[in-house]
Amino acid sequence: MLGAVLGGCALVAAGTAPAAAHPGGPGRATAYVALGDSYTSGPGIPRQVDAGCARSDHNYPSLVAGRRQVAAFTDVSCGGATTAEMWQAQGTNPPQLDALDRHTDLVTVQIGGNDVGFGSIIATCARLAAQDPAGNPCERSYTASGHDELALTIVRTAPKVDRVLRAVRARAPHARVLVVGYPDLLPDDGSGCFPQVPFAQGDFAYLRDTGKRLNLMLRLVAGVNRAEYVDTYGPTVGHDMCKAPADRWIEPLQPASPAAPAHPNAKGEAAMAEAVLDRLDRGRGRD
Repeated sequence: MLGAVLGGCALVAAGTAPAAAHPGGPGRATAYVALGDSYTSGPGIPRQVDAGCARSDHNYPSLVAGRRQVAAFTDVSCGGATTAEMWQAQGTNPPQLDALDRHTDLVTVQIGGNDVGFGSIIATCARLAAQDPAGNPCERSYTASGHDELALTIVRTAPKVDRVLRAVRARAPHARVLVVGYPDLLPDDGSGCFPQVPFAQGDFAYLRDTGKRLNLMLRLVAGVNRAEYVDTYGPTVGHDMCKAPADRWIEPLQPASPAAPAHPNAKGEAAMAEAVLDRLDRGRGRD
């Protein structure tokens, strides 16, 4: 079934069916577990409560837990996590899936960016920009073989995310599961801001589209697994890393606010928390 979904990805960009309703109604979660990578953990954002995973107590799961007044909250998100870290330890952080059990009734999952290679993509595109700042050297590099390597990597990441969601469902069969997408990193209109963000002018639109492709994949895989997708891209448009420090929610490669480069700052985490809360307030299966 997943293969069929991916094969039709370009045709159903905005048409994923609503997640099926689960027993128990929307209600208030009492046991919430957050899984994810650095976009979840909040590196650099005060107060850091786990140096090994660069985890903040003002990341979006912490804000959601506080607003929902959950009885039990476990955040095992960790900077650098890939889908593999759902099953294997990452430093002192245990396998993330181990935090789940049959009593868990809310799970947020934000994963896939490191499987696609966010860090290496940024480094590659910044390096190539010096050769042709007015062109699109990064796009040319990733499509030199005749196909888009980043688009293929996203397709190859889909079964990994699918496996994660199946494991979540197996370990927490009664939980409401929310798949959280990634925020808007670059101007949605495709414009650039070299050298503040050191990508070639023609690569901004390509990288924007790559981010949208990743989010589309997450939305589709969530739907296949009866999970709910949380759009954090739309609510963060206009607050990308090209904006002035007072207006941006994503920090550029040289952050002005406490955050990791190319990651959400405290405002960005708060915006993602609002998106999650909005999804929760709508109730299961309601779009």
